Amino acid sequence: MSEALIAGLLRTHRARPEQLVATDIIAARRELLASRFGVTTSDDNRSAVTQADVIVLSVEPQRLDQVLEEIGPAIGSDTIIVSVAAGYPIARIAQRVDLTGRIVRAMPNTPSIIGDGMTALAYADQLAPEDQAAVRELFESVGKVVVIDERLMDAVTGLSGSGPAYVYMMIEALADGGVMMGLPRDTAAALAAQTVAGAARMVISHQEHPAALKDRVASPGGTTIAGLRALENGKVRATLMSAVEAATKRSHELGRESTSSGENESCNIG
Repeated sequence: MSEALIAGLLRTHRARPEQLVATDIIAARRELLASRFGVTTSDDNRSAVTQADVIVLSVEPQRLDQVLEEIGPAIGSDTIIVSVAAGYPIARIAQRVDLTGRIVRAMPNTPSIIGDGMTALAYADQLAPEDQAAVRELFESVGKVVVIDERLMDAVTGLSGSGPAYVYMMIEALADGGVMMGLPRDTAAALAAQTVAGAARMVISHQEHPAALKDRVASPGGTTIAGLRALENGKVRATLMSAVEAATKRSHELGRESTSSGENESCNIG
């Protein structure tokens, strides 16, 4: 995700390479980021954050406690902290770094890598409007942005954060169905992927309820309604809802778990 943000900021000219610093414990990753984007890289989190305007914490939630303890004393009072760690609340970050007003939780998803992501932001209550705008602009470099109450962030994680994996599985299953019916594998995969992409764009551009768009495809006694009946018999709708529920619950659990060990990485953008 850090790499996606770096690429998005540079692609949209919201930042220059010399304004960005990325830290990682893996030397090969640092070398890749430096060569690909021309940014400064380091394995020293604390040193990297000392002059930062914005710090993006792109680490696993189980490791965030240790990262915050490491960098907390070096963070300036004017620095904005943005966390993309699932389930990790703003209040807990504030306790770790002794900073209450300039914290943001973000939940982007993996299509951010191609500039077509979906990010939800939750702001600390005291965050100034200009700081809100700055963080929103950061994530608009990689896709669309919505602002929500923090209490809904776990649900966002379960839906759009984890959602691409559900869609990939759907595309794979549709392609397998095409192969089962005699289509070549590459043709079936292309048909499935473009069908999902086109249908999603229809929902976004037409701004109609998905059920209304579905009904347009399903003519009386036709092929589509036969397929929809098979999906209902397979409880696809209920299963997808259960997937969002399970991922939401797991996000909440991650926020309650603390870490006792492990290596860390963070991306500092400032």
